[in-house]
Amino acid sequence: MSVQTDELILDVRYMKKYFPIKKGFLQKNVGYVKAVDDVEFHIRPGETFGLVGESGCGKTTLGRCILRAIEPSAGSILFRDRHGQMLDVLALDSKGLRAIRRDMQLIFQDPYSSLNPRMTVLNIIAEPLVCNGLAHGAALRERVSELMEMVGLNSRHLERYPHAFSGGQRQRIGIARALATNPRFIVCDEAVSALDVSVQAQIINLLQDLQEKLDLSYLFISHDLGVIQHISNRVGVMYVGKMVETASTQDLFASPKHPYTEALLSAKPVPDPRKKSNRIILPGEVANPANPPTGCYFHPRCPYAKDICKIQSPELKQVGDGHYAACHFAGELPLRGAVGI
Repeated sequence: MSVQTDELILDVRYMKKYFPIKKGFLQKNVGYVKAVDDVEFHIRPGETFGLVGESGCGKTTLGRCILRAIEPSAGSILFRDRHGQMLDVLALDSKGLRAIRRDMQLIFQDPYSSLNPRMTVLNIIAEPLVCNGLAHGAALRERVSELMEMVGLNSRHLERYPHAFSGGQRQRIGIARALATNPRFIVCDEAVSALDVSVQAQIINLLQDLQEKLDLSYLFISHDLGVIQHISNRVGVMYVGKMVETASTQDLFASPKHPYTEALLSAKPVPDPRKKSNRIILPGEVANPANPPTGCYFHPRCPYAKDICKIQSPELKQVGDGHYAACHFAGELPLRGAVGI
């Protein structure tokens, strides 16, 4: 992807994460699970990049590799810190990584298990401030109270424990914790998937308000196409560890260029009973990342597959303005967009 680095806050190149498969008494390495396989994408300042795909396609692994919560197997992660410098996250030592993590935070999927039930809300939100030496004493409590109010919670409840809050309120606490160090970039890992639909809307609106107020950039990971369409500026589609298509949200939903994206969009619910969606049912099963097929990973399920798809892996190529697809016939196939676009 030909994009000027000085326009970006995050630039991920050729990212790989292979988990070894070990067997036998001596735990001999007999193969690898290719959870993330040669992924490239970028995020601009103030932008939300939505990452979508089936469960197990590598979305969460990719997000955690970017933060180095999981060590990548190969690739590079270029991130612009608060001083304007573009740093290679993989080249940082423990001291450098600790410093840059102030600018890169994570909102977890499960608001129940991501909060320590033995800690008060005050201690949960204050922990990143204390660990980074950013506030102490009265200033610490004042900052935590400010964060509570910022996410729509009452600062009088600082001494309560997580069990006293609803799921939506717990996720707000998780968001407040992520905001504590004044980050520039946040990975939202299925941040609303565990919540009721009405609460989802509240949290999404909160994230958008915070983004505008604090100039945040998001990597928003989800399997919900409706949420992705609402919150994202650009979207990336993953299949078996590979990025198969990236485009602006409007372009991708209106005119997909990869057959897998077309099948995903056909499954998007239509809220209008007068409109009917023609669901595309893909044959077979999702490819095994430990033993993927040759050529294009999607070809055993693709209704448009030809001989070249079975032997040659397609590259992510440009098929429009900011629109990229990893398909030998991208731009040639008569693919349908989402209904109602």
